[in-house]
Amino acid sequence: MRLVVFEGNTLDAIRQFPDDARIRAGFEIDRVQRDLEPDNWKPFSSIGQGVREIRIQIGEQFRVIYLAKFDNKVHVLHVFQKKTQKTRLSDIEIAKNRLKSVIRRYQK
Repeated sequence: MRLVVFEGNTLDAIRQFPDDARIRAGFEIDRVQRDLEPDNWKPFSSIGQGVREIRIQIGEQFRVIYLAKFDNKVHVLHVFQKKTQKTRLSDIEIAKNRLKSVIRRYQK
């Protein structure tokens, strides 16, 4: 089973999700830990190679952006509530910056 590493404030942010979205996020992250595909996901290659987005749609839309290709770990890069059709640039930048931090740790 893969270890989950919550980058930045992602764990606190998930804890702020409404109960049903938080439970669903935990279920989906657990699937990734066990090398299974999330129920609803897409690649997010504009952030980086191997980055994926879990899509949670429970009345409102929530996203979990993660990377699971280093050292048998799932790095949760960013989580947020999506309020528009297009992902905000600020959310993309947060995930990109956290990805760079993860990569730097593995290059040492």
